Amino acid sequence: MKDTLASGKVIPGYGHGVLRKTDPRFILQLEYAKKHIKNDNLVDLVLANYEEIPKLLDATGKIKNPWPNVDCGSGALLMHYGLTQHDYYTVMFGVARAFGVMPAQVWSRALGLPIERPNSFDLENLRAKAESVKK
Repeated sequence: MKDTLASGKVIPGYGHGVLRKTDPRFILQLEYAKKHIKNDNLVDLVLANYEEIPKLLDATGKIKNPWPNVDCGSGALLMHYGLTQHDYYTVMFGVARAFGVMPAQVWSRALGLPIERPNSFDLENLRAKAESVKK
């Protein structure tokens, strides 16, 4: 870990752009692994790292969030269950996100609600914004 940080790299699976505590998704994976997966070297390594890496990162005084994110353990779980083609990990992450968004879209369509986009503007707001920039 010290060599990785000294080379200017980050510790994969640790830190999060928004969260300032352990990612709750990681906690769920951790609890699942403790209950259902025994004697798996990679899973055991993730569990051991969770005990030590946050302490070491915090001790540097440079890290705002030394806690693991969801990616910290997901690869070990996928490998445990036989998904060894790493190129598919990002695909699975994207598909999982899509499954989270799709039910909201179905309900919006069913209820006849307009499509919502974060930080989107309707035409009136866009015109008002353009006018304020002109001034």
